[in-house]
Amino acid sequence: MLASGVTLALTLVALAAPPLLPPGPGRLPIIVHSELGGHIFGFDIDAYGSRGVLCEAQTMPDGSVLAAVETFDQRSGDTQLVSVARTRDDFLALGVFAGSLGLVETEHEDAQQRIQRSFTLVDPLASGRFGRKWTPPIDHDHLIERIGRSQDASLAAVYAYDNSGGFVPLIFSTDVATNTFGAPIALTDVAFSTGLMPAVAYDSALNQAVLGIQRFDRPLLAPRIALVDFGSGETTVFDGVGRGQVNGIAVDPATHKACTTTEIDYSVEFYDLDVQTGFRETLPGAGNQFNNGADVAVDAMHGLFLVAQPNSSTAPGTSSIHVYDEDGDLIESIDGFHFSNLGNVVPMHIALRPALRLGFVDGPDDGVTELQAFRY
Repeated sequence: MLASGVTLALTLVALAAPPLLPPGPGRLPIIVHSELGGHIFGFDIDAYGSRGVLCEAQTMPDGSVLAAVETFDQRSGDTQLVSVARTRDDFLALGVFAGSLGLVETEHEDAQQRIQRSFTLVDPLASGRFGRKWTPPIDHDHLIERIGRSQDASLAAVYAYDNSGGFVPLIFSTDVATNTFGAPIALTDVAFSTGLMPAVAYDSALNQAVLGIQRFDRPLLAPRIALVDFGSGETTVFDGVGRGQVNGIAVDPATHKACTTTEIDYSVEFYDLDVQTGFRETLPGAGNQFNNGADVAVDAMHGLFLVAQPNSSTAPGTSSIHVYDEDGDLIESIDGFHFSNLGNVVPMHIALRPALRLGFVDGPDDGVTELQAFRY
């Protein structure tokens, strides 16, 4: 028989332990609330750890901005503040990178009302503290807008929008952990000269960026897909499938297969990047552009693509996540979410922890102050 003190200690440990995740697909009763009640400006989770990162902000009655960076526990949803600013500064979570590194952009307005941008790591997420700086090789005319990444790889692909009016964006590779960078490559194809933002992914096996964007000359037709080889500096551009702007993209580096969503034809597309061909499938039950897809996430461990649909065609009045295999077969639809992009300053996002088949997505709060956990 255990001594009473030991029994009490074991009871307390059991009560403190996070609950086991229930089996089967569906929404989980794990909701992450922004610590200060502000609008969430980007989030991500550690695909191999227990924490995530988010940024939030809200405008106060005196015109100042209350902004914060925080980490959260994936099992409980509990948050921990990393940094709080009560000035006019904003924070933006750019993602989690290999080594459990959370990358945060700070936007500081100086006395001349100019925005100064800097980048800091939460290093690692479990520390709950700001650490090293990340210093991308860009000037004031370029803004970091998209980062394609895989936490299985040390490198990532960074897309920098040209804000000068010249509309010649740059893309380059980076090792966030070592603050090193590849040579910036200018994207000169006319499709990238419109000011539209491409969807960006990174194929770590080939060390190449994969981008999808609406055509400049024929915006109602198939988009353009670009492959940027960071080793050679060469860019290959080919016509994709689907119609209109590319809303989401993901790539499996093990198979070089990619998945996209397009705006106009409410479809999901599947590509074999080795031969630069693809095919499209209409999202289940979709009948018009209202039901188009948004973000795409890849679970390379199980060979799956998860496709977000803000206005569900399988459960009207809600949002859905549709799970496909890499051959384009629909595996399941998970309904009942609420992550419409209408109130999001930062586009909605799916973040995955493949080993647990666990994910997080924006919502369910209309004010974009919460994140919802789910299983697939």
